[in-house]
Amino acid sequence: MAQEQQELAASDPILAKIIASIPEPRTDSTRDVFFDLMSCVIEQQIHYRSTKRIFAKMLEKAHLATLTTQNFDEFAQKGFADAKLSVGKLETIERVLDFFTHHNLDWQVLSDAEVTEQLSSIKGIGPWTIDMILLYTLDRKNVFPADDFHLKNMMVSLYGLDPNTKLKRQMLDIAATWGTHRSLAVRYLLDWKKHHKSAL
Repeated sequence: MAQEQQELAASDPILAKIIASIPEPRTDSTRDVFFDLMSCVIEQQIHYRSTKRIFAKMLEKAHLATLTTQNFDEFAQKGFADAKLSVGKLETIERVLDFFTHHNLDWQVLSDAEVTEQLSSIKGIGPWTIDMILLYTLDRKNVFPADDFHLKNMMVSLYGLDPNTKLKRQMLDIAATWGTHRSLAVRYLLDWKKHHKSAL
């Protein structure tokens, strides 16, 4: 067991059982902030975690392997054909496209706070979406997406939290015990359900 897993297991008995029960979570990140951001906006889920594959199907219809600012018009013409996107989503998509058309940032060298500042400047991009980019796209080590619906459900179930009493505070208190390995802890918790294990 790697040092990160050992430290998490020592800090949290619930995680210790999960770490011992399932493989270490892996994500082959695209490292492409524009691509993954569009996935989050269009599908309301980052494609790494998607089961509906809405974004992937749109790419297939447009005969594209990836999405860039250069081929976006082609994607919109062919991929949007049967997609039922709200006006709000369409406006956010336009703002994301405009931002990346006019900003050429090296996301890898930006700190978590700098990434958050840049993405927060795009109207319609909120904390959950930014956390997904930090966690999956940029593979940052200490991200805790407290607003994630599935993470909330897993922590309520596994830790016996009261969902009606300051749930976010309860979650943050638990996450505080994970030190600087919060991203790894989150990945384990989110992967737990996929492995169809019985309740601890």
